[in-house]
Amino acid sequence: MYAIVETCGKQYQVEEGRYVDVELLGEEKDAKVVFDKVVMIVNGKKSKVGQPYVANAKVEGTVMKIDRAKKIIVYKQRPKKGYRKKQGHRQGFARVMINKIRTTAAKKTEGVNEGAEA
Repeated sequence: MYAIVETCGKQYQVEEGRYVDVELLGEEKDAKVVFDKVVMIVNGKKSKVGQPYVANAKVEGTVMKIDRAKKIIVYKQRPKKGYRKKQGHRQGFARVMINKIRTTAAKKTEGVNEGAEA
């Protein structure tokens, strides 16, 4: 079983017991994280697709570490003008261990039409 969650403007495929690297969440190491924007849950014939999100679905995880990705080089040059600019960039990320994919059904209210008997 896996789920597609949306966080920080991006969508990620997550599974229980695996980790995923997401954009920085503003949380510290060992903090609990709950993703409530679940786009889809895939579980064989019990799969659910949200419109836009699956109702009452949550993905719970724990922040394993806060780190920065490998450096990329940004190089700009204008031909025949003598303009050269070289920069490096390291994007920060949070590694989140997925603990639980939860799909809680809405509670049924008993006796809704008790006063309306025919």
